[in-house]
Amino acid sequence: MSGIVGIYHLNGKPVDREQLTLMVDAIAHRGLDGADIWFSESIGLGHRMLWTTPESLQEKLPMLNSTGNLVLTADVRIDNRDELISALQIQHYPAEKITDSYLILAAYEKWGEYCPRYLIGDFAFAIWDQHQQQLFCARDAMGVKPFYYYRFGQTLIFASEIKALLTFPGVPCQINEAMVADYLAKILFCGRKEDSFYSEIRELRAAESLIINPHRSEIKSYWSPDLNYEIRLSSDEQYVEAFREIFIEAVNCRLRSAFPIGSTLSGGLDSSSIACTARQLLAPGGRHKLHTFSAIFPSLAEISPKIDERPYMAAVLAQGGYQPHHIHADQLSPLMDVDQVYWYGEEPIPAPNFYMDWAVFKAASEQNVRVLFTGIDGDTTITYGFQYLSELAASFQWLKLLEESKTLAKVWRKSTRHVFWNYGLKSVVPESVVGVIQKVRGNYQGDNYLTESLSLLNPDFAQQVKMAERIQSETVKSLMDQKSSISAREAHWLSLNNGSVRYALQWLDKTAAAFGLEARHPFCDRRLIEFCLAIPSSQKLHKGWTRSILRRAMAGILPREVQWRQGKGNLGANFRLRLLGDEKATLEQVIFQESHLIEKYVNIPALKTAYSRYIAEPNTADAESVDIFVAVNLALWMKQSGVTAI
Repeated sequence: MSGIVGIYHLNGKPVDREQLTLMVDAIAHRGLDGADIWFSESIGLGHRMLWTTPESLQEKLPMLNSTGNLVLTADVRIDNRDELISALQIQHYPAEKITDSYLILAAYEKWGEYCPRYLIGDFAFAIWDQHQQQLFCARDAMGVKPFYYYRFGQTLIFASEIKALLTFPGVPCQINEAMVADYLAKILFCGRKEDSFYSEIRELRAAESLIINPHRSEIKSYWSPDLNYEIRLSSDEQYVEAFREIFIEAVNCRLRSAFPIGSTLSGGLDSSSIACTARQLLAPGGRHKLHTFSAIFPSLAEISPKIDERPYMAAVLAQGGYQPHHIHADQLSPLMDVDQVYWYGEEPIPAPNFYMDWAVFKAASEQNVRVLFTGIDGDTTITYGFQYLSELAASFQWLKLLEESKTLAKVWRKSTRHVFWNYGLKSVVPESVVGVIQKVRGNYQGDNYLTESLSLLNPDFAQQVKMAERIQSETVKSLMDQKSSISAREAHWLSLNNGSVRYALQWLDKTAAAFGLEARHPFCDRRLIEFCLAIPSSQKLHKGWTRSILRRAMAGILPREVQWRQGKGNLGANFRLRLLGDEKATLEQVIFQESHLIEKYVNIPALKTAYSRYIAEPNTADAESVDIFVAVNLALWMKQSGVTAI
């Protein structure tokens, strides 16, 4: 975790040292272990340093190569170090003295603009190439490390955070209305656009590189999960062994730390798999115990049993080798520390349960932890595998479909008919016929998805940004619906290219920065993603168990009650009760007195109706409480950020 900034005047104008320093100072929280700048004529690079890995303790950035013709600033952690050291033929150097920034420069010297293809890890970096007279920038494959930029005329500026760009004269602090529409509609686009919430400030997207000089400006994608690549092994056991090997490496390579290490622990399959694997890897070397951080809700355990995951957490902690820390999330408001959250996050809060992440990261910093593992986003990397039944239906394997439907129904306590129809046969029946069947059954949904997505938007604003058309043509759901049948691999590929994961990763990075941490995400390892996409769908849904490849691979690592648990904790009850209980005055202030702040974007009458339902039935008003949270959140962020309407 560090921070980067840069200024490049393509017309040769000299860089203003004071302005470059202002940009570095604006992101001081991203690196408390040092800061520096480098500039020469029309190019300037800046850096904030936060030490996390052992190698970073001797790292100094911006960094020049041995000949002085390349200069690098980077927020980076490289995970395939041994592979790179061998490929770059630098084995003669002690590995502990080879910094990650050195590896990037050496990779650029060898492979030029293709170098990001060879880098596994989390990074955002910029290299000034004096010989080519060009700037080369790149962002990691999943978009963990932020990279924002703004170009006007013959000047390009970039930074890890928007606040650094806003120090530059002439950068507009204006709202991006397209992003506001997406936010209010709560839609998940197949590939998140390069837009930020600030008009004209863009992001370099995940797995993209940028080359810019006075004669060329080009953005390229250097990696995407290969839809056509397949892995075929001879037995179920071989798939499990291959997965286990890659998953353990995804955790192990992220254990490089010069400081205490922590992991979130919710009791779910993902965070528990990471914590248990990390514990085993740490134990043999006699390294320090793994800190775990868990949000618990003791006051709601009786009235909302599904929220209480303490038995699963206890099963993990009973293994020993942990230093557990529990955060009483049932005492926290969903709008806690909201001004700080907006300042660090630079956008409206992305999800109702984000307050738990904020509290967990805060608790980790209080334990002097600098590296914190998270379980995001195992659901997307592994997938539940339901599409396997659709594949069976599409290939007319009716007996196999019936067999798999029976086992799935038994495990998850559903009717075989429900599973056979909803996850299998329905996918190959024409949509018009499905509609007729649902009308006969009295459960026809029609265009509810579209209606619900648009319900919070001011109708005039929705029409202005052509929201209905965008939802119907660009969302993951719409892309799946546009095909008469879709393979499990295609469905998995679409979910991997879903912008919501990258959005969450970026938020977690900024939250980590707020508390002097680096967040690390083993399920976002590029190698693990490629493997999971390439294996047969029968390995993901296997003998009635969803996410089966992970469950089977964790045998002997996870406690059995966690390994074979069904479902997830439902945290909605705490959100609904605490939002209304703690923030009622704030909600009513925005909805009834300050609605003018958002009336251009939000359907205020619909918002007030939703609030009335929420007040009347706070225990069940799921959709209403989320709508209110989203709208109020937007208003509060607009006030705090000072962003202006276009």
